[in-house]
Amino acid sequence: MSVPIRITVGDVEVEAQLNDSDCAQQIAEALPVEASASTWGEEIYFSIDVDAPAEDMQSAVELGDLGYWPPGSAFCIFFGMTPMSTAEEIRPASPVMVIGRMEGDFDALKSVSAGETVRVERA
Repeated sequence: MSVPIRITVGDVEVEAQLNDSDCAQQIAEALPVEASASTWGEEIYFSIDVDAPAEDMQSAVELGDLGYWPPGSAFCIFFGMTPMSTAEEIRPASPVMVIGRMEGDFDALKSVSAGETVRVERA
């Protein structure tokens, strides 16, 4: 069952859904989480207290996808191109598990700076 969540960074608020994967459900159980945002191109990522095994890893994601990166126990928010992206696809630094999707307009995430506090909670 998908889980509605809210991602907040400063004045930016985005609605999203976690999918029904085992990893996404582990993350839902760990909510709320707060962390310092790191940025890499148009991706925000941060470590969370979830240790999920790698499964269904993807080397490319869709605009608006949420991912989990097992090597760093990181929650990843893809709202545009990363330094490894090509003209045809958005590419994380290394494969991630897609755990959900953002909804609506998430363009305001482009204003987020590294070091800002990001909060993910159930909606």
